[in-house]
Amino acid sequence: MRIAMWSGPRNLSTAMMYAFGARSDCAVVDEPFYAAYLARTGLQHPMRDEILESQPQDPSDVVAQLLGPIPGARPYYYQKHMSQHMIEGVPRDWIREVSNVFLIRHPARVIASFAAKYQQIGLEDIGFRQQVELIAQLRDWGHKPIVVDSFDIRENPAGKLEQLCDALQMPFSPEMLSWPMGGHKDDGVWAAHWYGAVWKSTGFAGPEGALPEVPEQLRPVLDEAMGYYEEMRALKI
Repeated sequence: MRIAMWSGPRNLSTAMMYAFGARSDCAVVDEPFYAAYLARTGLQHPMRDEILESQPQDPSDVVAQLLGPIPGARPYYYQKHMSQHMIEGVPRDWIREVSNVFLIRHPARVIASFAAKYQQIGLEDIGFRQQVELIAQLRDWGHKPIVVDSFDIRENPAGKLEQLCDALQMPFSPEMLSWPMGGHKDDGVWAAHWYGAVWKSTGFAGPEGALPEVPEQLRPVLDEAMGYYEEMRALKI
């Protein structure tokens, strides 16, 4: 089984990759379209040159890897994807051949966390619109996407992950609840910039507190993102 987990940045996505990566029966891959995305957009993300050198820049080559032999011949292959990477020129038809999950988080939390690492933020950078677009495309193809909220995972990691595994029709494993400190061998090269907090973790952080204050200049982005978030939140498991 191949699981495509679609999120935006700062959505608990790395911790979820670590959870699946802790399973002895699951291979993982970290944002395989990142280099292709940067090559096509010209965006100056942190560690841009290192990212471009570390991955295929042709999205067709990426698709071939995602649908090819699963690393280690394992039965499960967890693919961590950023929905905003699926720009024009990046194939989408391959997603019909995998199980698709959408990981969401309240936009205020995403924006506040992202702003601490990257100053230029627009709606296109945080993935909500693209997630809804991908859900609509899958529904047109007759697929039923799975939506899970990171807030619920942090509230009850074991219960929500078991529910997610049930939705995927795969067995839950307690291995998913913890991982070694210091990162994962399949982390993307950009991990040194973005993954500091999760590198120090050995499991999911506790329940989230009150919503953070969003800087005034980013309120329009928050307002735009909320509609997309609420649309997906209505679908969550």
